[in-house]
Amino acid sequence: MHRDLRMTAVGRRYGVRGPWVLRGVDLAIAPGTLTRIEGANGTGKSTLLRLLARLDAPTEGRITGRPRTAYVPERFPSALPFTAAGYLTRLGTVHGLSRASAARAAGTWLERFGAAAYAGTPMARLSKGSSQKVAVAQALLADPELLVLDEAWTGLDADARDELERAVAERTAEGGAVVFVDHDPRRLAGAPDATYTVAGGGLEVRTADAVPATGSRAVVVVQGASGGRLPPDAARLVTAAEETGPGRHRLTVPAARSDVLLRTLLTARPSWHVVSVAPPPDAVPAHDPGSRA
Repeated sequence: MHRDLRMTAVGRRYGVRGPWVLRGVDLAIAPGTLTRIEGANGTGKSTLLRLLARLDAPTEGRITGRPRTAYVPERFPSALPFTAAGYLTRLGTVHGLSRASAARAAGTWLERFGAAAYAGTPMARLSKGSSQKVAVAQALLADPELLVLDEAWTGLDADARDELERAVAERTAEGGAVVFVDHDPRRLAGAPDATYTVAGGGLEVRTADAVPATGSRAVVVVQGASGGRLPPDAARLVTAAEETGPGRHRLTVPAARSDVLLRTLLTARPSWHVVSVAPPPDAVPAHDPGSRA
């Protein structure tokens, strides 16, 4: 994604005299950013996401920028005449992959989401959870520049939810943008670069996106060359960074992004040495003096 996707004075209503679902919306989505959209049910969150994904057109205003976009809808049409692998392979070719590359990508994402055993299962016979894994996999097949997720974690098991969080971190680390809606306020806690609330047909920015106490984080201590600076791809993943000595940095990162951070540092040139990975000090339970431990 090389430049911002922008909404300018965007409005959407259905029918000539229908009520405005959204109106006067201004929004910029920059490369390498994670954006959370919040709001009560029925306020227009899904309409906003569909506009961003170019699956719907504004009634007024304009949207500029055309990144390669992938979208996971709130409700995925699972009763399709394909097997899971066949559907993903076909979608991969639609996204411009060769058939062989699409088949490899399909296998990789099914494996990552724990659904490889269902590769040959007809879509109509998949459980809701397995169908949701296919829905998420289809959006990640071709490394989209903009990934739009509408309640994409719903229906996934714990391992698959964690894997989707890792995939989101990978997309932003590689310069893609991700916009998501999720009912769980702890989802990707502390990771969004910006959070917006849809209310009254408009969009309100939340100026500070604090990490809730329940947000899972990790502290990574790394050693590089004296005077060396963190690689930009690593710096954008962390929520806090402190240089504690010559070339030594203490990094706080959302747990969902820790694997991506480590991979980024270890593959950088020159590479960085990982000294330790641990939860932050305030996450370690205090000793109970009355216990026998």
